[in-house]
Amino acid sequence: MTTDRDELVSAALGRRRFLQHSAVVLGATVAPWVVPFRLVRGGEGSPSNQVRMGCIGLGIQGTGNMQTFLGHPEVRVVAVCDVHEAQLRQGKAAVDAFYSNQDCLACRDFRELLAHPDLDAIQITTPDHWHPRIGIEAARRGKALYYEKPMGWSFRAAQAVGKAVHDHKVVFQFGTQQRSGGNFRFACELVRNRRIGELKTILVGVPGSVSSCPMPPVEPVPKELDYDLWLGPAPLAPYSYQRCRPYTPKEGWSVWYSISDYCMGMIGNWGVHHLDIAQWGNDTEQSGPVEVEGTADFPRGLLTDCCVSWRVENRYANGVTLVHMDDATSRRHPRQQGGHGHGVLFLGSEGWVHVDRSGLDAGPKSLLDWKPGSDDVRLYRSDNHHGNFIDAIKRRKPPAAPIHNAVRTEALCQLQLIAAKLRRKLRWDPVQEDFVDDPEASAMLDRPMRAPWRI
Repeated sequence: MTTDRDELVSAALGRRRFLQHSAVVLGATVAPWVVPFRLVRGGEGSPSNQVRMGCIGLGIQGTGNMQTFLGHPEVRVVAVCDVHEAQLRQGKAAVDAFYSNQDCLACRDFRELLAHPDLDAIQITTPDHWHPRIGIEAARRGKALYYEKPMGWSFRAAQAVGKAVHDHKVVFQFGTQQRSGGNFRFACELVRNRRIGELKTILVGVPGSVSSCPMPPVEPVPKELDYDLWLGPAPLAPYSYQRCRPYTPKEGWSVWYSISDYCMGMIGNWGVHHLDIAQWGNDTEQSGPVEVEGTADFPRGLLTDCCVSWRVENRYANGVTLVHMDDATSRRHPRQQGGHGHGVLFLGSEGWVHVDRSGLDAGPKSLLDWKPGSDDVRLYRSDNHHGNFIDAIKRRKPPAAPIHNAVRTEALCQLQLIAAKLRRKLRWDPVQEDFVDDPEASAMLDRPMRAPWRI
């Protein structure tokens, strides 16, 4: 996946990068990964033993992640990147102020950051359509990836990222931070240990894509923005402020979250969080549904065209049905039709457990006092998602949200979106990772990139 510019940069820096990133290959549960030689040699308190990180994308989520990593004693943020000049300046200023120097590299083009000769890890927090292209290139260069969700704008792109991470044996942490939440882990342990009896149904509710932005007039591109690079692999489109504006406290979330050229909308961008927990509790992290069927409401004639409401049923080979809705639709349905509001609700033959970011509830209430025994299923424990990523790099252990789980959860998001668009029952083969006897649906698992970008 290269452009001519990529190849020139790679050729110019290839030997130097190889020498400076000599690595040892270490064993892991799923696959080995690469740990930079510099990190292996340095002592625990040595500056040379810090994970040196570059941050690509400095909007609200990117800045928040960067500030968290700045506060980690085993991390050194050395480079930042954003196509918005104002965000780039603010990011560099924050890093320089934290370290009381002017050393942070600031660049608009992610390829310049990835060519930095002394980076161990990359934080990817760009708009979603850029995630796969940057992730694959970073993996090729041996960088560990803290990769914001979702994985991208198509399932085939997510698979390509998975292949690059596996082939180049780099650490990958998906930005599904609920994996490091104690309530979510406990809820899934209750389900996996059959404390609610036989799992029957999982109900998931997440916020809908609520923005409804009219098609704005064409505006001149501001000098502070590299608009062509912002678009990147997305279709060419006339510039307007609303199309690619970052989050602002006054205007709220960016509109691009609800534009299908850049994001699948909240069915996946928010849905990925709770669907990941549903997969965890259902013990289908390495699989997926066998049937998907649903409907959605897609706006027409607006800049924002992602579905604002939906109801999708996912049926698994183990007999479990997962019903996913936007919060508003979920609240309008009785529980027997998949309604409950926000969060993840596991319904079993002998009880239920509900979890979201505000808390945990169960019926009967005694489930909340359960203490797992030595023979019970215990799930991966992490209490700090960012710190767990650094531990995975330095302590040579699997992260909480590894690449194989990320690809499977991404598949679930993409399948539901496709089913909602086609409005018919689709059969899915979770082994072959393709639709069964449905070329139209299979074609929607991929989408072209604007030249010269390609996978």
